[in-house]
Amino acid sequence: MKIHETEVPKQTAVLVSLNNKQIPEAVVEEHLDELEFLAKTSGIKTIKKFTQRLDKPDIRTFVGKGKLEDIKVFVVDKEVQIVIFDDDLTPSQLRNIERELKVKIYDRSLLILDIFLQRAQTAQAKTQVELARYQYLLPRLTRMWTHLERQRGGTGTRGGAGEKEIETDRRMLRNQINVLKGKLEKIEKQNAVQRKSRGTIVRAALVGYTNVGKSTLMTMLSKSKVKAEDKLFATVDATVRKVVFNTIPFLLSDTVGFIRKLPTHLIESFKSTLAEVREADILIHIVDISHPAYEDHINVVNETLKDIGAEDKPTIYVFNKIDLLRDNEEGESPIASLKEYHKSLVSKQSDIVFVSAEKKINIPELRDKIFQEVKKKHLTIFPNYLKDQIFYE
Repeated sequence: MKIHETEVPKQTAVLVSLNNKQIPEAVVEEHLDELEFLAKTSGIKTIKKFTQRLDKPDIRTFVGKGKLEDIKVFVVDKEVQIVIFDDDLTPSQLRNIERELKVKIYDRSLLILDIFLQRAQTAQAKTQVELARYQYLLPRLTRMWTHLERQRGGTGTRGGAGEKEIETDRRMLRNQINVLKGKLEKIEKQNAVQRKSRGTIVRAALVGYTNVGKSTLMTMLSKSKVKAEDKLFATVDATVRKVVFNTIPFLLSDTVGFIRKLPTHLIESFKSTLAEVREADILIHIVDISHPAYEDHINVVNETLKDIGAEDKPTIYVFNKIDLLRDNEEGESPIASLKEYHKSLVSKQSDIVFVSAEKKINIPELRDKIFQEVKKKHLTIFPNYLKDQIFYE
């Protein structure tokens, strides 16, 4: 296909990861595949992956001297613009690597923060992401790259003016951080009033690893359009819809998907958005059961829920994308055996259901499970509600 003359070519990148003897090669590959997906979501094309087996990162350059030289040769030869590391770099590691490779360096957190910045739509989400990004960048400013939407002139700047520019940027960042914190406080007060005005209506929240189909299910359950894409973090802003199942109303919210190694600053900044999860009466935990690392994804989500104080809520585990599972050698569906296995995987107060949002498989069963949980909570608020009510279950 002919590329239009005005089309901007994608920036190219190489990915870098360390693994020690405790991490299987397959897990390292899966992590790198996810990092490549993150890069793709950000509009960056991956052309090479580098891995190195080390018990711990090199204190100066993260990877060993020989591996860094290999990366440098490839970057120069292929004119690569970006090098992305699958772990966070210390400020000194970032400075040393940039000095050696002379290209833009991303670590995992900065890449995720940039994606959030691209995808945030509301004033609250934009403010939260900007705050997290500035807090993350403050100790990491270098002479070559300040990451403040501009590139400093030349890569040979030394001392004097360069250091003054960095200090000027640091002051700018500190001032902007204070401004953004003030904005968030005002927004959070407004949101707290809005949440309080919702009164005694039951609240349910969709949670899950990123790209598991939450927004697709949100659209299906609420019968209202919610943006859904085959990209990581398609949803950054919280979305709340009023839903009525069999005469009982409740609020259903969809918020940002979780991911392993989610930047700490981002979790802190998004706590007000994640209040939709923290204050929910019921959690609907969506899992992409077709993903080879789905159990790891469940653990990541549960750990994040614990971090925000939302781990002890009644939960429905929705194992999505069953249409992508293969039958066994006898031609039998894997669902029966999976049900027994997952009863031991989830907590005692949880329920499970297997669905395909894409193919609309088992959606009535999911709706019924949600309805039963909502009704249970609703009747604790309105104990006389069942009188003179007719339910079509």
